[in-house]
Amino acid sequence: MALSEEEQRRLDQMEAALEAEDPKFVSSIRGPRRHWHRPRLVLSVVLFAVGVTALVVGMDLHPLVSIAGFLVMLFGAVSAISAWTLPSATAAHPSAGPRHPSQTERDFLGRTDDRRRRGEDDAL
Repeated sequence: MALSEEEQRRLDQMEAALEAEDPKFVSSIRGPRRHWHRPRLVLSVVLFAVGVTALVVGMDLHPLVSIAGFLVMLFGAVSAISAWTLPSATAAHPSAGPRHPSQTERDFLGRTDDRRRRGEDDAL
């Protein structure tokens, strides 16, 4: 169901306000951008096409040609899927060093440790 113009305008305003208030949170919610590794994608598509061709032609020639064509086609498909990659962390943030937990994460971890200790105390 599509949003009305008023609802879309309000949503855009809330998004802009959230991004202005906490840009780190917004970028963490959006997640890293993926991209295609083009040379490997082109090779994968070619392998897939060759595999399909060998699979079909192998039906007339010999079953082993069909099996080999299927394996080449499968390898091409898996290679194409793996060509969809995340940008490396060093390329995105060249000065990125070791990550330290934020105050919120430290608070959460502290509460979790407290609960775990209480659970161990109750068990004794």
